[in-house]
Amino acid sequence: MKRILVLGATGDQGHPLLTRLIAGGITPVAALRNPNALAGTEFADVETVAADIYDEASMIAAAKGMDAIAAHLPFVFDRELAQKMGANIAAAGKANGVKRIVFHTSCHIAEEDIGSPAMDGRRDIIKAIAGSGCEWAIIESRVFMDNMIRSWNKPGIVNKGIFAYPAKPDLKISWICLDDVAAFMVEALTNPDLPSGRYRVGGPEALVGDEVAATLSKVSGKQVVFKSLTPDDFASAMSLLVTGSAEVKPASIYDGMAQFYRWYNAQAISPLIVTPEEMARHFRHRPASLAEWAARQDWNDPRDPALATRLAGMAR
Repeated sequence: MKRILVLGATGDQGHPLLTRLIAGGITPVAALRNPNALAGTEFADVETVAADIYDEASMIAAAKGMDAIAAHLPFVFDRELAQKMGANIAAAGKANGVKRIVFHTSCHIAEEDIGSPAMDGRRDIIKAIAGSGCEWAIIESRVFMDNMIRSWNKPGIVNKGIFAYPAKPDLKISWICLDDVAAFMVEALTNPDLPSGRYRVGGPEALVGDEVAATLSKVSGKQVVFKSLTPDDFASAMSLLVTGSAEVKPASIYDGMAQFYRWYNAQAISPLIVTPEEMARHFRHRPASLAEWAARQDWNDPRDPALATRLAGMAR
Protein backbone atom coordinates (compact mmCIF):
# COMPACT_ATOMS: atom_id res chain seq x y z
CA MET A 1 0.00 0.00 0.00
CA LYS A 2 1.39 3.38 -0.99
CA ARG A 3 -1.46 5.90 -0.92
CA ILE A 4 -4.27 5.70 1.62
CA LEU A 5 -7.37 7.90 1.53
CA VAL A 6 -8.05 8.80 5.17
CA LEU A 7 -11.58 9.75 6.21
CA GLY A 8 -11.86 11.48 9.57
CA ALA A 9 -8.25 12.64 9.46
CA THR A 10 -8.84 15.83 11.46
CA GLY A 11 -10.19 14.23 14.65
CA ASP A 12 -8.64 12.63 17.73
CA GLN A 13 -8.78 9.22 16.11
CA GLY A 14 -7.44 10.41 12.78
CA HIS A 15 -4.32 12.08 14.17
CA PRO A 16 -2.65 8.85 15.44
CA LEU A 17 -3.50 7.12 12.16
CA LEU A 18 -1.79 9.86 10.15
CA THR A 19 1.24 9.58 12.43
CA ARG A 20 1.42 5.78 12.11
CA LEU A 21 1.00 5.83 8.32
CA ILE A 22 3.74 8.42 7.87
CA ALA A 23 6.07 6.52 10.22
CA GLY A 24 5.46 3.41 8.12
CA GLY A 25 6.48 5.12 4.89
CA ILE A 26 2.91 5.23 3.60
CA THR A 27 1.35 8.36 2.12
CA PRO A 28 -1.90 9.39 3.80
CA VAL A 29 -4.23 11.61 1.78
CA ALA A 30 -6.72 13.37 4.03
CA ALA A 31 -10.24 13.62 2.60
CA LEU A 32 -11.56 17.02 3.71
CA ARG A 33 -14.63 19.12 3.15
CA ASN A 34 -12.60 22.11 4.36
CA PRO A 35 -9.27 22.05 2.46
CA ASN A 36 -7.58 24.14 5.18
CA ALA A 37 -8.66 21.99 8.13
CA LEU A 38 -5.12 20.70 8.79
CA ALA A 39 -3.31 23.95 8.03
CA GLY A 40 -2.94 25.02 11.66
CA THR A 41 -1.85 21.63 12.95
CA GLU A 42 1.24 19.43 13.07
CA PHE A 43 -0.19 17.69 10.01
CA ALA A 44 -0.07 20.76 7.78
CA ASP A 45 2.15 18.94 5.26
CA VAL A 46 -0.21 16.00 4.81
CA GLU A 47 -1.62 15.78 1.29
CA THR A 48 -5.33 16.57 1.09
CA VAL A 49 -8.18 16.07 -1.36
CA ALA A 50 -11.65 17.60 -1.40
CA ALA A 51 -14.35 15.14 -0.40
CA ASP A 52 -17.83 15.03 1.08
CA ILE A 53 -18.73 11.73 2.71
CA TYR A 54 -22.41 12.33 1.90
CA ASP A 55 -21.79 12.83 -1.82
CA GLU A 56 -21.07 9.76 -3.94
CA ALA A 57 -19.44 11.54 -6.88
CA SER A 58 -17.20 13.46 -4.51
CA MET A 59 -16.07 10.27 -2.80
CA ILE A 60 -15.42 8.46 -6.07
CA ALA A 61 -13.29 11.38 -7.28
CA ALA A 62 -11.38 11.56 -3.99
CA ALA A 63 -10.48 7.85 -4.09
CA LYS A 64 -8.97 8.01 -7.57
CA GLY A 65 -5.42 6.65 -7.54
CA MET A 66 -5.70 5.35 -3.97
CA ASP A 67 -4.56 1.90 -2.92
CA ALA A 68 -6.90 1.75 0.07
CA ILE A 69 -9.41 3.69 2.17
CA ALA A 70 -9.13 4.04 5.94
CA ALA A 71 -12.17 5.47 7.68
CA HIS A 72 -13.03 7.04 11.01
CA LEU A 73 -16.62 8.25 10.71
CA PRO A 74 -18.80 10.57 12.80
CA PHE A 75 -21.65 9.09 14.77
CA VAL A 76 -24.95 10.09 13.21
CA PHE A 77 -28.41 9.63 14.66
CA ASP A 78 -30.23 9.04 11.41
CA ARG A 79 -29.72 5.57 9.94
CA GLU A 80 -30.35 6.85 6.43
CA LEU A 81 -27.32 9.11 6.81
CA ALA A 82 -25.24 6.20 8.07
CA GLN A 83 -26.38 4.11 5.13
CA LYS A 84 -25.43 6.92 2.77
CA MET A 85 -21.94 7.11 4.25
CA GLY A 86 -21.48 3.36 3.88
CA ALA A 87 -22.84 3.30 0.33
CA ASN A 88 -20.60 6.16 -0.77
CA ILE A 89 -17.46 4.61 0.70
CA ALA A 90 -18.32 1.32 -0.99
CA ALA A 91 -18.96 3.09 -4.30
CA ALA A 92 -15.64 4.94 -4.06
CA GLY A 93 -13.77 1.72 -3.42
CA LYS A 94 -15.52 -0.24 -6.16
CA ALA A 95 -15.25 2.49 -8.80
CA ASN A 96 -11.51 2.88 -8.23
CA GLY A 97 -10.61 -0.73 -7.62
CA VAL A 98 -9.00 0.02 -4.25
CA LYS A 99 -7.33 -2.99 -2.69
CA ARG A 100 -8.86 -2.69 0.76
CA ILE A 101 -11.25 -0.65 2.88
CA VAL A 102 -10.54 -0.47 6.62
CA PHE A 103 -13.24 1.00 8.85
CA HIS A 104 -12.78 1.71 12.56
CA THR A 105 -16.19 1.53 14.23
CA SER A 106 -15.06 3.48 17.34
CA CYS A 107 -17.22 1.21 19.50
CA HIS A 108 -18.52 -2.30 20.03
CA ILE A 109 -21.10 -3.29 17.41
CA ALA A 110 -23.97 -5.49 18.59
CA GLU A 111 -25.19 -8.23 16.29
CA GLU A 112 -28.76 -6.97 16.48
CA ASP A 113 -30.49 -3.61 16.70
CA ILE A 114 -30.35 -2.13 20.19
CA GLY A 115 -32.50 0.92 19.47
CA SER A 116 -29.49 3.22 19.06
CA PRO A 117 -29.35 4.74 15.56
CA ALA A 118 -25.69 5.59 16.11
CA MET A 119 -24.61 2.00 16.82
CA ASP A 120 -27.18 0.31 14.59
CA GLY A 121 -26.17 2.60 11.72
CA ARG A 122 -22.60 1.35 12.11
CA ARG A 123 -23.82 -2.13 11.18
CA ASP A 124 -25.35 -0.68 8.00
CA ILE A 125 -21.97 0.85 7.12
CA ILE A 126 -20.24 -2.49 7.69
CA LYS A 127 -22.76 -4.23 5.42
CA ALA A 128 -22.14 -1.72 2.62
CA ILE A 129 -18.35 -2.02 2.87
CA ALA A 130 -18.53 -5.83 2.96
CA GLY A 131 -20.59 -5.71 -0.23
CA SER A 132 -18.25 -3.35 -2.07
CA GLY A 133 -16.30 -6.07 -3.87
CA CYS A 134 -13.09 -4.78 -2.24
CA GLU A 135 -11.14 -6.57 0.46
CA TRP A 136 -12.19 -5.13 3.81
CA ALA A 137 -11.40 -5.12 7.50
CA ILE A 138 -13.57 -3.75 10.29
CA ILE A 139 -11.65 -2.74 13.41
CA GLU A 140 -14.08 -2.86 16.33
CA SER A 141 -12.41 -1.16 19.30
CA ARG A 142 -13.61 -1.35 22.89
CA VAL A 143 -13.30 1.89 24.94
CA PHE A 144 -10.53 4.46 24.58
CA MET A 145 -7.97 5.11 27.31
CA ASP A 146 -7.69 8.57 25.74
CA ASN A 147 -11.16 9.36 27.14
CA MET A 148 -9.38 9.74 30.48
CA ILE A 149 -7.33 12.70 29.22
CA ARG A 150 -10.12 14.58 27.47
CA SER A 151 -11.38 17.90 28.83
CA TRP A 152 -14.54 16.27 30.20
CA ASN A 153 -12.57 13.80 32.33
CA LYS A 154 -8.94 14.77 32.97
CA PRO A 155 -9.60 17.82 35.22
CA GLY A 156 -11.58 15.62 37.60
CA ILE A 157 -8.72 13.11 37.78
CA VAL A 158 -5.96 15.72 38.16
CA ASN A 159 -7.71 18.27 40.40
CA LYS A 160 -10.10 16.12 42.43
CA GLY A 161 -8.71 12.60 42.23
CA ILE A 162 -11.98 11.32 40.74
CA PHE A 163 -12.26 9.12 37.67
CA ALA A 164 -15.94 9.42 36.77
CA TYR A 165 -17.37 7.19 34.05
CA PRO A 166 -20.79 5.78 33.05
CA ALA A 167 -19.79 2.18 33.75
CA LYS A 168 -21.40 0.10 36.46
CA PRO A 169 -18.89 -0.97 39.14
CA ASP A 170 -18.46 -4.51 37.78
CA LEU A 171 -18.36 -3.68 34.05
CA LYS A 172 -15.09 -5.04 32.68
CA ILE A 173 -13.55 -3.06 29.81
CA SER A 174 -10.53 -3.85 27.65
CA TRP A 175 -9.40 -0.22 27.48
CA ILE A 176 -7.30 0.61 24.40
CA CYS A 177 -5.36 3.75 23.43
CA LEU A 178 -5.90 5.47 20.10
CA ASP A 179 -2.30 4.93 19.06
CA ASP A 180 -2.86 1.18 19.29
CA VAL A 181 -6.10 1.45 17.31
CA ALA A 182 -4.09 3.21 14.61
CA ALA A 183 -1.47 0.46 14.71
CA PHE A 184 -4.13 -2.20 14.18
CA MET A 185 -5.58 -0.22 11.29
CA VAL A 186 -2.18 0.13 9.60
CA GLU A 187 -1.57 -3.59 9.99
CA ALA A 188 -5.00 -4.32 8.50
CA LEU A 189 -4.14 -2.04 5.58
CA THR A 190 -0.74 -3.55 4.89
CA ASN A 191 -1.08 -7.26 5.66
CA PRO A 192 -2.25 -8.95 2.43
CA ASP A 193 -2.79 -12.22 4.30
CA LEU A 194 -5.42 -10.78 6.66
CA PRO A 195 -8.81 -12.10 5.47
CA SER A 196 -11.71 -9.74 5.04
CA GLY A 197 -13.70 -9.67 8.26
CA ARG A 198 -14.57 -8.02 11.54
CA TYR A 199 -11.85 -7.79 14.20
CA ARG A 200 -12.34 -6.84 17.84
CA VAL A 201 -9.41 -5.00 19.43
CA GLY A 202 -8.76 -3.79 22.94
CA GLY A 203 -6.06 -3.52 25.55
CA PRO A 204 -4.37 -6.59 27.08
CA GLU A 205 -6.41 -6.50 30.30
CA ALA A 206 -10.11 -6.17 31.15
CA LEU A 207 -10.54 -3.79 34.09
CA VAL A 208 -13.42 -2.55 36.23
CA GLY A 209 -13.53 1.09 37.31
CA ASP A 210 -11.83 0.55 40.67
CA GLU A 211 -8.93 -1.20 38.92
CA VAL A 212 -8.58 1.71 36.50
CA ALA A 213 -8.49 4.14 39.43
CA ALA A 214 -5.88 2.01 41.24
CA THR A 215 -3.65 2.02 38.16
CA LEU A 216 -4.00 5.78 37.73
CA SER A 217 -3.18 6.22 41.43
CA LYS A 218 -0.02 4.14 41.15
CA VAL A 219 1.22 5.83 37.98
CA SER A 220 0.32 9.42 38.90
CA GLY A 221 1.42 9.22 42.53
CA LYS A 222 -1.88 10.72 43.70
CA GLN A 223 -4.97 9.05 45.11
CA VAL A 224 -7.63 8.47 42.44
CA VAL A 225 -11.02 6.89 43.13
CA PHE A 226 -13.65 5.63 40.70
CA LYS A 227 -17.10 7.23 40.61
CA SER A 228 -19.69 5.18 38.74
CA LEU A 229 -22.09 7.51 36.95
CA THR A 230 -25.43 6.56 35.49
CA PRO A 231 -25.40 6.99 31.70
CA ASP A 232 -28.03 9.71 32.01
CA ASP A 233 -26.05 11.67 34.61
CA PHE A 234 -22.94 11.33 32.45
CA ALA A 235 -24.78 12.61 29.37
CA SER A 236 -26.21 15.53 31.33
CA ALA A 237 -22.78 16.49 32.69
CA MET A 238 -21.28 16.29 29.19
CA SER A 239 -24.04 18.47 27.75
CA LEU A 240 -23.57 21.03 30.54
CA LEU A 241 -19.82 21.19 29.95
CA VAL A 242 -20.06 21.63 26.19
CA THR A 243 -23.34 23.48 25.66
CA GLY A 244 -23.92 25.18 28.99
CA SER A 245 -27.18 23.28 29.46
CA ALA A 246 -27.67 20.02 31.38
CA GLU A 247 -30.67 19.17 29.20
CA VAL A 248 -29.92 16.18 27.00
CA LYS A 249 -31.72 16.68 23.71
CA PRO A 250 -32.97 13.64 21.78
CA ALA A 251 -30.68 12.51 18.94
CA SER A 252 -27.77 14.53 20.36
CA ILE A 253 -24.31 13.04 20.79
CA TYR A 254 -24.94 13.04 24.56
CA ASP A 255 -28.17 11.11 24.16
CA GLY A 256 -26.34 8.66 21.91
CA MET A 257 -23.57 8.11 24.45
CA ALA A 258 -26.13 7.40 27.15
CA GLN A 259 -27.83 4.84 24.89
CA PHE A 260 -24.53 3.03 24.37
CA TYR A 261 -23.71 2.77 28.07
CA ARG A 262 -27.24 1.85 29.13
CA TRP A 263 -26.92 -1.14 26.81
CA TYR A 264 -23.36 -2.00 27.87
CA ASN A 265 -24.31 -1.91 31.56
CA ALA A 266 -27.42 -4.04 31.01
CA GLN A 267 -25.58 -7.03 29.50
CA ALA A 268 -25.03 -10.11 31.67
CA ILE A 269 -21.54 -10.51 30.19
CA SER A 270 -19.58 -7.39 29.29
CA PRO A 271 -19.42 -6.88 25.52
CA LEU A 272 -16.35 -4.68 26.06
CA ILE A 273 -13.86 -7.49 26.63
CA VAL A 274 -11.42 -8.89 24.08
CA THR A 275 -8.61 -11.27 24.97
CA PRO A 276 -4.96 -10.93 23.89
CA GLU A 277 -5.22 -14.45 22.46
CA GLU A 278 -8.06 -13.42 20.16
CA MET A 279 -6.10 -10.46 18.80
CA ALA A 280 -2.87 -12.46 18.47
CA ARG A 281 -4.59 -14.87 16.09
CA HIS A 282 -4.84 -12.07 13.53
CA PHE A 283 -2.36 -9.30 14.40
CA ARG A 284 1.32 -8.96 15.24
CA HIS A 285 0.82 -5.69 17.12
CA ARG A 286 0.62 -5.92 20.90
CA PRO A 287 -1.33 -3.08 22.54
CA ALA A 288 -0.17 -1.17 25.62
CA SER A 289 -1.51 -1.87 29.09
CA LEU A 290 -3.26 0.92 30.95
CA ALA A 291 -0.20 1.40 33.16
CA GLU A 292 2.10 1.70 30.13
CA TRP A 293 -0.18 4.23 28.45
CA ALA A 294 -0.80 6.18 31.67
CA ALA A 295 2.93 6.49 32.28
CA ARG A 296 3.18 8.48 29.04
CA GLN A 297 0.66 11.09 30.24
CA ASP A 298 1.10 14.24 32.34
CA TRP A 299 -1.13 13.83 35.41
CA ASN A 300 -0.19 17.24 36.82
CA ASP A 301 -1.69 19.19 33.91
CA PRO A 302 -5.52 19.08 33.72
CA ARG A 303 -5.57 20.15 30.09
CA ASP A 304 -6.44 17.85 27.20
CA PRO A 305 -3.15 17.41 25.26
CA ALA A 306 -5.00 16.95 21.95
CA LEU A 307 -7.19 20.02 22.32
CA ALA A 308 -4.86 22.51 20.64
CA THR A 309 -4.50 20.43 17.49
CA ARG A 310 -8.22 19.72 17.39
CA LEU A 311 -9.15 23.38 17.78
CA ALA A 312 -6.58 24.48 15.22
CA GLY A 313 -8.25 22.29 12.64
CA MET A 314 -11.75 23.44 13.59
CA ALA A 315 -10.87 27.11 13.47
CA ARG A 316 -10.26 27.19 9.73
